[in-house]
Amino acid sequence: MAVSFREVQKADAAECGRIIHAAFAAVAAQHNFPPDFPSAEIATAVASMLIAHPGFYGLVAETDGKIVGSNFLDERSSIGGIGPITIDPSAQDKGLGRQLMQAVISRAAARKVPGIRLVQDAFHNRSLCLYTSLGFVTREPLSVMQGPPLKLQFAGYKIRPATTADLAACNAVCRRVHGFDRGAELSDAIAQGSATVVEHLGRITGYATEIGYFAHAVGETNEDLKALIGAASAFAGPGFLLPTRNYDVFCWCLDRGLRLIKQETLMTIGLYNEPAGAYLPSILY
Repeated sequence: MAVSFREVQKADAAECGRIIHAAFAAVAAQHNFPPDFPSAEIATAVASMLIAHPGFYGLVAETDGKIVGSNFLDERSSIGGIGPITIDPSAQDKGLGRQLMQAVISRAAARKVPGIRLVQDAFHNRSLCLYTSLGFVTREPLSVMQGPPLKLQFAGYKIRPATTADLAACNAVCRRVHGFDRGAELSDAIAQGSATVVEHLGRITGYATEIGYFAHAVGETNEDLKALIGAASAFAGPGFLLPTRNYDVFCWCLDRGLRLIKQETLMTIGLYNEPAGAYLPSILY
């Protein structure tokens, strides 16, 4: 099958969205899980956002002039985040997924990105094997948590909307936890009005771009993370991703009625520092 690759364009959003929805829905249905994108309209809205944002690189695969897959690379921070990668169900099992992954890995290498990451559904054995064969190392099991907002407040922990004046302090927390900051993502979230910070003993000790699937959070301690989760008005998308090894916060969530939706896996190539604090990754990393 003759395949060509090109950068994604604005006009591709609807077809990319259709394929993203169809591909995720097909795999989820095979394993009896809810799809990440409930409809083609939602998937198209996500694709449109990724295509329009200058911080994302997108690639489509075509056969006979027809789009059969796409992949995206988040280039907003020093570490790149891959996804979503999808192949039209009618064109799967032909090696297109591997080629799309290799293309964005090469893109990151050409840009001298020190590390790239992705998150995959733990039930999807084939993608786990594909990413491993491409050099991705398994780092962390993740639990997707969902449920009604907890509406909790913690004595000594103040939650408020983040502002641009908080960027330096928030970036410092992220660097202490991960070894790098995600300031561009945080700036986007502040502009969208979704970002929050937690203050403890008169200083910022954590932040969240949102508590949800496409958002991340960091805190110096588990109490910072609990305060951010407890104050969230909702858990956007399928839910928020919590490192399963964080027994304290995981058990705390279960005790308060949040439910486990599914397990996912954080995988990396290149630079990776074992986190030195509490955190919630996004679906990209």
